[in-house]
Amino acid sequence: MKLHFVAAAMAVAVMVGLSAPSFADDVFTPLPGAVPATGDNPVVDTSQFKKPCGWTIGMSDFGVNANTWTVQVAHEAQAAADRNSCIKKFILLDANFDQKKQVADIEDLIAQKVDAIIVQPVTSTSADEAIEKAKAAGIPVILHTGLVETDAFTTEIRAGGVWFGKVMGDWLVKELNGKGNIWVLRGLAGHPEDTGRYNGLLESLKGSDVKIVAEEHGDWQYDKGKKVCETLYAKDPNVDGIWSSGADMTRACVDVFKEFGAKIPPISGEGNNGYFRQWIADGFPSISPEYSPAQGAAGVDLAAAILDGKGGIYKHYDYNPPGWDIEKAKKYFRPDLSDAVWWFSEMSDDQLKQFYAKK
Repeated sequence: MKLHFVAAAMAVAVMVGLSAPSFADDVFTPLPGAVPATGDNPVVDTSQFKKPCGWTIGMSDFGVNANTWTVQVAHEAQAAADRNSCIKKFILLDANFDQKKQVADIEDLIAQKVDAIIVQPVTSTSADEAIEKAKAAGIPVILHTGLVETDAFTTEIRAGGVWFGKVMGDWLVKELNGKGNIWVLRGLAGHPEDTGRYNGLLESLKGSDVKIVAEEHGDWQYDKGKKVCETLYAKDPNVDGIWSSGADMTRACVDVFKEFGAKIPPISGEGNNGYFRQWIADGFPSISPEYSPAQGAAGVDLAAAILDGKGGIYKHYDYNPPGWDIEKAKKYFRPDLSDAVWWFSEMSDDQLKQFYAKK
């Protein structure tokens, strides 16, 4: 990704944050498109957490190797830690989608007396008790890529979820002129992000004549998504549109239609380089909601800002950017990088080439 795109997006995000009528002039923006939520949203008192440089920051990742997006989240987080000279150690623990392991991981970080903990919750309740223990130990907790039921965290980025699903759903309803039959490809069953995206779709369908005729979980994975689409196509290939919760499943489903020599119906995507490659080449009707893996970097940046005692940090941030059309996808698409990279990224061009150079 060209760095000036990131800079421009960040400038827009900052302007949006500064224009919010009820917020201070020094709003901290954790990533482009994330702005303080409206309503009851206090400013964080960072003075209680401020420490001299030399911090150890821990991260409880819900599942690093679930798919290419989660792998990049870990890369983004590590890159952000590497470029901050005040962070002496960054510890990333992988829960591998195991709720009990996530609790044990957070408790391990508390025992190591880290200065801040970043949490991506496996489920909405999996990390609650451990987060409360971290708060009791005086450790700030930064939450992203999922929701929890406790209020004990220090700050959170409320990203994707209902908004993401609704961006895709609204587009699909409009594309189908308010009527037709659709397939629904969901993500990982039980994950709060999957639930949120699906609820966003249901909001979009209210009042329309668009009907869900098939619904399956593809776990946000290409291989499983392809099996799902092959099965659905074999049962009945006549579908008016497809709501897909993730780009890897979108790519898989498009490949199924191409293998059968069939016309690709309107299908939602996501900000993935492989999906952009496919979308640009084949020109099928689609939209790309934004759900950047740079949330990994944002979590680290928020932790560092809190430990540095910066002001203008709010407890709740909403990350609800508009969907991308094919023209914006063309601006970000990198033909020299593999299908595994996601946009936008906060990594340097050298790092992107290191991890994602096309072979």
